[in-house]
This record gives sequence, structure tokens and C-alpha cells, in this order.
Amino acid sequence: MSYFAWAKDMVIDGGPIDKDHQHLVDLVNELHSATSLGQGKEVVGEILDRLLTYTSEHLTREEQLMRLAGFPDLLRHQQGHARFIAQLRALKCRYDEGSLAVAAQLSSVLRDWLSLHIRRSDKEMKGYLQKQDSRG
Repeated sequence: MSYFAWAKDMVIDGGPIDKDHQHLVDLVNELHSATSLGQGKEVVGEILDRLLTYTSEHLTREEQLMRLAGFPDLLRHQQGHARFIAQLRALKCRYDEGSLAVAAQLSSVLRDWLSLHIRRSDKEMKGYLQKQDSRG
């Protein structure tokens, strides 16, 4: 059983946003597996790097979609995204400085944030986009 399982209530667009979210779920599971198995610092560090990069890229794509759709709450989403990226970077710095417990903590932070982010914030975007599509 996965540490973090994709669920039907996480579907946003049936397309690129969901594909990004599913990839992030896979990376969280990969990180959790590596830390649970006590794999080397290099392995965990490399997964953390990929997670941070992909999360940043995903949030940029998500904000671009919101901007193009005229999503009215874009600024609040951008601020939340910026806070989350700053939190991830701070945890990664602690890991790079030798705190091995941070990797497991990061798995939990990512899982919880991603789950809530998709189920709450991104659902707002989904509702707005569906309204826009029905008007078009």
C-alpha cells in the first residue's frame, strides 16, 4: 500500500493539472520509501531536489492556467504557493545541513499539503473553470 494514494476526489481537470498532481504523489511515495528503507543521503537528496523542482514547475503552470482563465482569487493562491515553496526550501536546507529526520518530515508535509491543496484550493479553481466552460 502506498504512503499517499491518489483518490477520485482529487481530480481537477482530467488533464495536465491532474497529471502533475499524480506525479507529485508518486514523488512523495518515492521519497517516503527511500527514507523508510534508510537509503543513502544522496538518494534521498536527489529525490528531494526533483520534488522541489517539480513542485515549483507545477505551481507555475497552475498559476498560469488561473491567470489565463481570469481566476479572481489568483493572488491568494500565489501567496500560498510562495509560502509553501519557502517552507520546502527551508526543510531542504536543514536536510542539506545534515538533519536526516527532515526527509521523513518532508514526506509528511508534502503529503498533507498536497492533499489539502488539491481538495480545497484547487477545487475552487475547478469550480471556477467549470463555470467558465458552461458560459462559453
